[in-house]
This record gives sequence, C-alpha cells and structure tokens, in this order.
Amino acid sequence: MKLISAQCHELMHHMCEQISNSNLQQRVKGGVYAAIFCAIKNGIFEFVFDVVKANSELLRSFDRDSRTIFSTAVLYRQAKIFSLIYGLEAKNLLTYYSDVHGNHILHMAGMSAASTLINRIPGAALQMQRELQWFKEVETIVHPKVKEATNKDGLTPRQLFTEKHKDMMQAGEQWMKDTSTSCTVVAALIVTIMFAAAFTVPGGNNQDTGFPVFLHKKLFMLFIISDALSLFSSSTSVLMFLGILTSRYAEEDFLKSLPTKMIIGLSMLFFSIATMMIAFSAALLIMLHGQSWLVIPIICLASVPVTLFILMQFPLLLDMSISTFGPGIFDRKMKRWV
Repeated sequence: MKLISAQCHELMHHMCEQISNSNLQQRVKGGVYAAIFCAIKNGIFEFVFDVVKANSELLRSFDRDSRTIFSTAVLYRQAKIFSLIYGLEAKNLLTYYSDVHGNHILHMAGMSAASTLINRIPGAALQMQRELQWFKEVETIVHPKVKEATNKDGLTPRQLFTEKHKDMMQAGEQWMKDTSTSCTVVAALIVTIMFAAAFTVPGGNNQDTGFPVFLHKKLFMLFIISDALSLFSSSTSVLMFLGILTSRYAEEDFLKSLPTKMIIGLSMLFFSIATMMIAFSAALLIMLHGQSWLVIPIICLASVPVTLFILMQFPLLLDMSISTFGPGIFDRKMKRWV
C-alpha cells in the first residue's frame, strides 16, 4: 500500500507538471475538466487541490451545466473542497456565476443533498441542521445581490431551500416530537419516584423528634443529595422536552434552538438516571449495613441501566453536540494557496 501511495504521488506530480504548461485545447482533449468535476463529486480533495494549484486558470472551470468548481462542491456537499475558497482573494467573484438553469452557488446550497451523503448523518433533525449550516455558510461569502437573485423558475435561494427541504423538515419535526415524547415519559416517572422517596426515607423517622433515624450517617446524606439531584435534573429534562414539543418548528429552529434543547434534555435525563441509581444503592446499603458482602453486587447491578443508556443514547448526544457546538465542517482559516 505504501508503494502504491508513492507511485500515485509521483504520477500526480507528473500530471501537474503537464497541466501547468498546457493550453485550453490540450486540457479539454486530455479530459482534465472532466477529471476535476469527477473528483469533486467523489470528494477527492488532494486531486482537486494539486491540479488547481498547478494551474490557477482551472479555478474558472465549468462543467456541462456551466457549474463552477465551488458550485459543484456545494451541490455535492464536499466541505473540504469548498473550504478552498477561503484561501482565495477573489472568492466573491467566483460566486457570481450561474449555471444553465440560472442557479447561483447559493441556489446549490438550497438544493437537497444527495441521499448517499445525507444518510451518513443520524436523524432527520441533524440532517436538516447540516443543510441549514451549508446554506448559512455559503450565504456569508456571496454578494447581497446573489441572495435575492432568482433562477429560471423564479425562485430565490431561500425559496428554493424551503421547497426542496419540506419533507426533510417534516421528518425532522416528527423525529424531535417522538424522541421528546418518549423521554418526557421517562423523566416524569423519575420525578414522581424521587419526590416520593424524599419523604419515605430508609429507616423511617424518629417518633419523638420527627427527624430521620439515620440522619447522621454519611450514606444517608449521600441518599438525600442524590435524590435531590435526580429530582431537579429530571424536572429540568421534562421542561426541555416540553419546550421541544411546543416549539413552532421553523427552519431556523433546527439550527440551534431545537438541538440545544435536545442536548440539555438528554444530558439531564442521563444525569437523573445515574443519581437515581446512586440514591437507590445508598438506601439499600443503609438498610443492609450489616451485610457488607452485598455492596459490590448492588453497585454492579445499579451501573447496568446507566451503562445501557450510555450505549444507546450517548452516540446521538455526542453527534448532536459536535454538530451544534463543534468547530464545524468548514476550514475558515484556510491559508492563501494561489
């Protein structure tokens, strides 16, 4: 594999030497333009970067539909290739071109991504968020006139985005509602259990003073603190999920508002389950203080539901957190390369 890689780099080096000294006719005859757009569709960044760097005239390459390199990169959602535009001084000029259908680069961002690419993202809501991120990113580099430009169908980029993403937005709304409804039921049950447990403490209360019998035990304080934390976190989780259920579900909500509420709701739900298990274990240990051999089995069994929840929900929570608060898929700090 190392030998093949070395040979590929050597071949690429010789190709770039020929391309740098070629004229338009030679590039067309040699299939350079077709190779560039094929590489863009398949996300082969190294090929596109080396070829365009060898001959900067190729930045103004067009395919059969008069789409530019960056318009095609946006259409096929190739973020790494699109990020090359940040290293150009004349990036605004490259956004003025339109294809044979009158679509500018912002119209390309308004079109729905290919199913093979969008299906890599879990959940319709996250898919909708990624499409909005693409549209917002392209919108930051285009001229204000391009934002209001219409194609041959008379649609502006925003109108095209709304039309092409109707089904995805509905699917995202349904996914959010179904997830929130299921999690609300669980969180509400935890609230009920923890509220009742706070007034039915292990060992009962002293008949004379009314204080709990095990008030001065460390395990009892652990029980009370865990119970309170579980109650508060599950209550917060319920409020977050109710906020999702009562949302207006506008396009902009899928960018930050809804994912943030879902992240907080799932995080608080996980924390409430963990603290509930701690409170349960502490209560059992208080009642069975003379049976120390039960400590390890109880702790192991209490960790089972927490572990299962992590395995099932943590990947989704991680993906959503990275997508919402992460550095993003675009390299805005791309250095000038031409």
